[in-house]
Amino acid sequence: MSITVIAKLKVKAGSEAAFEAAGREMISKVASEAGTLTYALHKDVRDPTTFIYYEVYQDQAALDSHGKTDHMKAFGGKIGAILDGRPEIHVLAEVAHK
Repeated sequence: MSITVIAKLKVKAGSEAAFEAAGREMISKVASEAGTLTYALHKDVRDPTTFIYYEVYQDQAALDSHGKTDHMKAFGGKIGAILDGRPEIHVLAEVAHK
């Protein structure tokens, strides 16, 4: 069964454009990862400093592989100083879907 990750990241006011740029770059690099089925970035319509990643991986091995990539490490370095607190990460095991 697939693994879904919901990652909520809050950035410091004024850093939204920098985060979006880093997020778009990350998405372009993740596109080539085997086992990554969906990797989408969203912005909260009521709070432009809140971003949500919706990620779906083929399995736990694909998620583990994603976390070890050079581009994931680089992304963390780019956004670390602009985050407003720690990311809120939920890792979900699929139960059922249509």
